[in-house]
Amino acid sequence: MDRLFISDLHLSEETPKIEAALSQLLSGTSLPDQLVILGDFFEVWVGDDDDAPLANRVRDLLYATSSRGCEISIARGNRDFMLGQRFADDIGATLLPDETLLEIAGKPAVLLHGDTLCTDDTDYQRFRAMVHDPAWQGEMMAKGLEERRELARQLRALSIDAASNKPEDIMDVNPQAVDALMANSDVTLMVHGHTHRPGRHKLVCGERIVLGDWSEAHGCLLRERGASLTLEQFAISQ
Repeated sequence: MDRLFISDLHLSEETPKIEAALSQLLSGTSLPDQLVILGDFFEVWVGDDDDAPLANRVRDLLYATSSRGCEISIARGNRDFMLGQRFADDIGATLLPDETLLEIAGKPAVLLHGDTLCTDDTDYQRFRAMVHDPAWQGEMMAKGLEERRELARQLRALSIDAASNKPEDIMDVNPQAVDALMANSDVTLMVHGHTHRPGRHKLVCGERIVLGDWSEAHGCLLRERGASLTLEQFAISQ
């Protein structure tokens, strides 16, 4: 099994270098058996009916990737929480739940975006509960695309402002939340993104691997090859 795990690309029209790096990763002669995307793939996602040029380009890229035999799985993040089954179908992918159990490199593991582990950020957790509510999402989808795009811009601005006033520690994962999820899931490995703090953390119960975000300078991925797991950072061409 040759499997890649990525998260936090935050694709937008303002990130052409990241989009190009993703295209380069997926357009080579040798594709992984599986690509797992753990949320915040897009900076904003206003619904699976989005017809913006970026949305269409990425749909085409991922559909071409899955058509070449690479199995794609994708999870929602805190930026693209409106991503749904229609998008997954469009690209030939599997839409993952908030938490996914599977075997990675021979170990029982749990995969997730990671925002649900930041339990000290109570304001964000209340916001998350609201925007994941089916009734709220139904009201959003009843609006036109342009109105949704404007609301998304407003929510993004509010989020940036709120984050600037929060202590750094409350926006990281809560250790007790990590321990509880791993114990309840009966796993020895956790893989997540969200925090933009890539690293491998040894725990009493096993290991927590944090995926890094992508920038104009570098990308980050976790590569599984047989029993080997490597967290890799690579340069993005300028």
